[in-house]
Amino acid sequence: MKQLGLIAGNGRFPFLFAQKARSQNVKVIAAAVRGDTSFFLRFAVDKIVWFKVGELQNLFSFFRENGVKDVIMAGQVNPDNLFDKNVQLDEQWQRLFNALKDRKTDTIFSAVADRLKAEGMGLVDSTFLLQEYLAPKGTLTKRGPTLGELADIDFGKEIAKLMGGLDVGQTVVVKDRAIVAIEAMEGTDRAIARGGAIAQSGAVVVKMSKPNQDLRFDVPVIGPRTIQTMRRSRAHCLAVEAGKTLMIDLEKCLKLANKSNICIVAA
Repeated sequence: MKQLGLIAGNGRFPFLFAQKARSQNVKVIAAAVRGDTSFFLRFAVDKIVWFKVGELQNLFSFFRENGVKDVIMAGQVNPDNLFDKNVQLDEQWQRLFNALKDRKTDTIFSAVADRLKAEGMGLVDSTFLLQEYLAPKGTLTKRGPTLGELADIDFGKEIAKLMGGLDVGQTVVVKDRAIVAIEAMEGTDRAIARGGAIAQSGAVVVKMSKPNQDLRFDVPVIGPRTIQTMRRSRAHCLAVEAGKTLMIDLEKCLKLANKSNICIVAA
């Protein structure tokens, strides 16, 4: 594969992919989201154009004009845009939204993938080229989980899988085998902050893939921002799914976690 289209959201994920692709001599044609994608991504890709959230047809045209056949999604797009009355959807987006049975994450992204296919493009797994960044199994920080944290992890994993199966969210925040927050559309960081405010201190954050995770989109991702949010929320332990969670800037994550006495374990 010599060229890939990149639908880039916010955070470090698009940079990680772009840098890895460049090292493999894969040309990256990026469609960036105004208000979400970092301006600096332009220095990591071969070509980039910014689009408004509702400009689906223009995005497709951009990829076609540049000969893109395969596309990858990397980075979150602000979910607030889904209900923002100021966001104007083009005809392509409007038809897609009108045909949705619901507006759950998998429903929306599956519909986008179908539209890409109809336009002659395929959606590639988000982990493409990034297998080395998937969380290795075991305790990753200097401090391992306490017995109480292990109990919360076991409890949280079951709930996270159930919620993932319903496509509600991938993250739950637990304190003493009580669920203090479940991630919905607001995203992991906001869920952690909300759960931390209720737990006050010592919360355990559990992030799992969905039981039938489609690797093309919404793959679990954690990075330094996750750890910083945990530190502010006084959460003490993070559990992720080994082999199915992308860890952005692992070295920085571990440095931040060790400094704050936060445990990270991949089960």
